[in-house]
Amino acid sequence: MNKLTTYIKTNKIKSAIVFLLLIAYYFCLPNKLFTDPTATVITSKTNQLLGAKIASDGQWRFPQNDSIPEKFKTCIIAFEDAYFYKHPGFNPISIFKAFKENLKSDGIKRGGSTLTQQVIRLSRKGQNRTYFEKGIEIILATRLELRESKDQILAYYTSNTPFGGNVVGLDAASWRYFNRDATQLSWAEHATLAVLPNAPSLIYPGKNQEQLLKKRNRLLKKLLDNKVLDSLTYQLSIAEGLPQKPYALPQTAPHLLQKVATAHSGKRIQTTVDNHLQERVNQLVKTHYNQLKQNDIHNAAVLVLDVKTKKVLAYVGNSPTSKLHQKDVDIIDKPRSTGSILKPFLYAAMLDAGDLLPNTLVADIPTQYGSYNPENYNKTYDGAVPASRALSRSLNVPSVRMLQEFGLDRFYQYLKKLQLKDLSESANYYGLSLILGGAESNLWDLCKSYAALSSTLNHFSETSSEYFTNEFTAPIFINSKTVDFGKKTADKTLFDAASIYLTYESLKTVNRPEGDDNWEFYDGSKQIAWKTGTSFGFRDAWAIGTTKDYVVGVWVGNADGEGRPGLVGVQTAAPILFDVFNLLPNSEWFAKPYDEMQEVSICKQSGHRASPNCDAVEQKFIQISGLKTKPCPYHVLVHLDRLEQFQVNSSCEAIADISHKSWFVLPPLMAYYYKTKNPFYKPLPPFRADCLGENAISMQFMYPNDNNSIFLPKGFDGKTNELILKIAHSKPETTVFWYLNEQFLGSTQNIHEFGILPKKGKHLLTVVDAFGNEAKRWMTISE
Repeated sequence: MNKLTTYIKTNKIKSAIVFLLLIAYYFCLPNKLFTDPTATVITSKTNQLLGAKIASDGQWRFPQNDSIPEKFKTCIIAFEDAYFYKHPGFNPISIFKAFKENLKSDGIKRGGSTLTQQVIRLSRKGQNRTYFEKGIEIILATRLELRESKDQILAYYTSNTPFGGNVVGLDAASWRYFNRDATQLSWAEHATLAVLPNAPSLIYPGKNQEQLLKKRNRLLKKLLDNKVLDSLTYQLSIAEGLPQKPYALPQTAPHLLQKVATAHSGKRIQTTVDNHLQERVNQLVKTHYNQLKQNDIHNAAVLVLDVKTKKVLAYVGNSPTSKLHQKDVDIIDKPRSTGSILKPFLYAAMLDAGDLLPNTLVADIPTQYGSYNPENYNKTYDGAVPASRALSRSLNVPSVRMLQEFGLDRFYQYLKKLQLKDLSESANYYGLSLILGGAESNLWDLCKSYAALSSTLNHFSETSSEYFTNEFTAPIFINSKTVDFGKKTADKTLFDAASIYLTYESLKTVNRPEGDDNWEFYDGSKQIAWKTGTSFGFRDAWAIGTTKDYVVGVWVGNADGEGRPGLVGVQTAAPILFDVFNLLPNSEWFAKPYDEMQEVSICKQSGHRASPNCDAVEQKFIQISGLKTKPCPYHVLVHLDRLEQFQVNSSCEAIADISHKSWFVLPPLMAYYYKTKNPFYKPLPPFRADCLGENAISMQFMYPNDNNSIFLPKGFDGKTNELILKIAHSKPETTVFWYLNEQFLGSTQNIHEFGILPKKGKHLLTVVDAFGNEAKRWMTISE
C-alpha cells in the first residue's frame, strides 16, 4: 500500500490518466443496453400466450425475457461460443484465428466474436464492422462481463438477436416459426433457431432451405459428438423437417390485448384469463355469430368474472365478423342502451328501502305520465302482478309505476353508487324511461355491479354477518394484482344482503330460452340468477347471470346501432349466456342471510303482510326493512246473506242471519285486467235491493289517458274510424251516462265502451253513473 501511495505521488500525471481511464471504463457502458420498442404481449394466468401486438417499429420483438430454455442455451453456446462461461468477454484465440483468416482472404470473412461481443454489437446497431469497432466491442464486452452475470448476458442475446425477416428474439421466433412457446420446442427446433442469427438475412424458414438444413444438422452432429444427444435423439432430430413460412401469432383475446396495450404498451402482461375457457367461449361466440349473421346481426361480446376474486376469466370483445362490421371494436366497454337490465337494481332498492315485499301486488294497467305511455312487450296487461313476477317476466308497466312510486332521483342515487360511468346526465334527463333503456351503460360496468352484489352476499355469509366497504371495486385482468375489498363493517355498502338474496330468488325463476323450458327438472341443473334486456328499436340484446362463483355477461347487436327484428335478449343473448355457464363448474346456491331477515305472516293473494282480514296466510322470510310495509289493503270484511249472493246490512237482514266473509277486492281498473288472467277472481256481490245505504263505488277511465293527443285514422273505405272510449266500473251492471263537452251522448250497462267521432280540437269527456259518481278526462283530437 505504501509503494502504491509513493508511486502515485511520484507519478501524478500517469496516475491521473489511469484514474480517468478507469472512470471512463466504469461509465462506458449505458445503463440500459437496448431501447428498441417491443411488442405488447399478454399471457393467460398459466402463462400461455394469448396474443401480441407488433412493436411500433414493425418488428416482432417480445419484451426482455430472462428465462432461457436449457436446450436453446446448449445449442447457441455450442454453435456460437463454446467457451462462453470461461472467457472474460472476448476470446483471444478466436480473435487471432479470425485475424489470420481475414488477412489471407484480404477482407473480413470471420469475426471471432463471443456472445458477449455480439450483445454489444446488437446494442450498437448500425456500426461498421471495422477493427476499430471491434476494439470498442471488446472493451465494452469486458465491462458488461463485470456488470452482469453470464446468464443475464445470454438473456440479452436471446431477446434481441434477429431471427430473419422482422422477427427478433427467441420468444417471437419460436411462435412465428413453430407456433409454440420456446419451452416446448424439440432439440431440432432449438438447433434451427440457434443457427439463424448467424446469417438471418440470408437463411431463414422459407428461404435457402438446403443451407439452413445443413447448418442445423452440423450443430446436431456436434451435440452428438459432445454427448449432449444420444444416437436415437440425434436420428430423430435430423429427420425433422424445417418450418416453411411464419405462423400468425395467437390472437385468443385480441380485444383484451387492445385494453392492455393502452396502459402497458410494449410490456409482457400475465393476465387473469383462463386460456382453456377463453378458447371455448371464442368458439361459442363464433357458432352463435354464424347463426345471428343470417339475420344481419354481426356483433357480440362476452365477459366472464370470478365473483370471489373479481378476476376476468374470459374476455371476448367482439364476434369474428369482418372489418366492415367493425370486428376490431371492443364492445365490452362501449356505452349501449340498457333495455331492462337495470330492473333488478330497482327491485333490490325498493326491498332495501322497505317500500316493497317480494310478492307485493303491483299494478299492471294502462299507464300514462304526461306524454310518456309505457307498454309491456306483449302489449297486454295483467291488472295486478306480484313484484317478483313482474321482475322475472320483465314487465315494463309495473317497473315504470314502481320507479314513479319509489322516486326517480332516489333510484338514480342508487345507480350512481354502482359507479356506472356512462350514466352521465341528470335524473330528469332520463325520466321514467331510465328503467326501460333510456340510459346507457356498458357490459364491463354491469357485470361489475352484478359481481359486487354476489360478493356482498358471499361475504355476509362467510363473515359474522358483516359487509366490506369496497365491494363495488372494478374487476381486474392483470394476474399480479389483487382486489382490495376494504374493511369489514356492520353497515351495508349499498343493498342489504336480504334484499340482494330476495332479488336473486326472483331472477332465478326467469324463464330460460327455448329448448331449456324444463331446466328445473334436470338433476344437477345450474341455479342461476339472470336477467335479459332489449333496447328500444331492437338495437341491443343483453343477458347477465350470476351464481355464487361466476358472473357471465353477454351483449348482442350491431356495433353501428342498426336494429334488427328478433334482436331480443331472451332469443339472442340468453342462449350464449347459458352455453357459457355450461362450460363453468356448478355452484351451490347463495346461503340465506337469516340475520337480515325475519319470518312473518304473508297474505298469499296480495303478497303484503297479512291483515286480520286475510283468509289465506303463509309464513315467509322477508327483509327486516320490509316490516314497515302496510298490511294487505285488498282484503275487506263483507257482510252477506245466508246464500252469499248479496251484500246486506242491518237495515235489510237480521243480524243473526248475516254471514261475515273476507273478500279480495282490487280497484276497478286493476280488477278489469286481473280477471282476464285470473278467471277465479270474484267481484264483490251487489247490495240487495231492499238494503239502505251503499257500498263504496268507483270507476276509472281505461281510455283515453288524461290529456291524450289522439289521431283518428281512416279505413280502407275512406271513412274516419270511431274513437272507442272505455271505463272500468266496480259494479259493471250499473248504468253509466256519457257526455262530451257537457253534451249527452248516451249510456252503457255491463260493458262500458262508447264509440264517438269527435271533431278536431280539445274536448272534455265526462261519465256519470246511476249513483251520481262522476269522472272527467281531457283529450285532444288531431288530424
